[in-house]
Amino acid sequence: MYTTSDFKTGLTIGYKGNIYSIMEFMHVKSANSMAFVRTKVRNLRTGAITEMAFNAQEKFERAQIDKISMQYLYGSDGMHVFMNLDNYEQIEIPNEQIKNEARFIVDGMTVEVLSYNEVEILGINLPDKVALTVKETVPGVKGDTKTTAMKDAVLETGLQTKVPMFIEEGERIVVSTIDGSYVSREK
Repeated sequence: MYTTSDFKTGLTIGYKGNIYSIMEFMHVKSANSMAFVRTKVRNLRTGAITEMAFNAQEKFERAQIDKISMQYLYGSDGMHVFMNLDNYEQIEIPNEQIKNEARFIVDGMTVEVLSYNEVEILGINLPDKVALTVKETVPGVKGDTKTTAMKDAVLETGLQTKVPMFIEEGERIVVSTIDGSYVSREK
């Protein structure tokens, strides 16, 4: 069992039948009331981010989340297929469960699949940055390279982002998986 004194960023807890990952927390003491902890948590089943407050000595169950290294094979019929790199077992994850992450994954990419109690698949963890190919963009105009002007681009996964004017179709760029923004050209 955990108490609020065990809280740290990234800790996973079980609370009222749900599994939460702590994103932020702050211990609050007031002269007028009991101490409590204000938190921002992510529901690992739904992806919803919520703010919650807990009494200082409230107890929580430990939620053991396993991270399994898997390779993305393909997507079809609303499902994404991943293969365990250790035993070659394949699993399917519905598109709705990893809708945001699917914008960044390509065939052959290795990701961490999150599972609860080795039975329930909760989602996937991506690296902070991924390299993708620019599929469509308008040609840059000569003279626009001295400013920080940006243009729209569609990447191989269908992700739409803004890129600098000097980026052309077919180039590989690095994008952030946090917000989908352009980081740099692939080296």
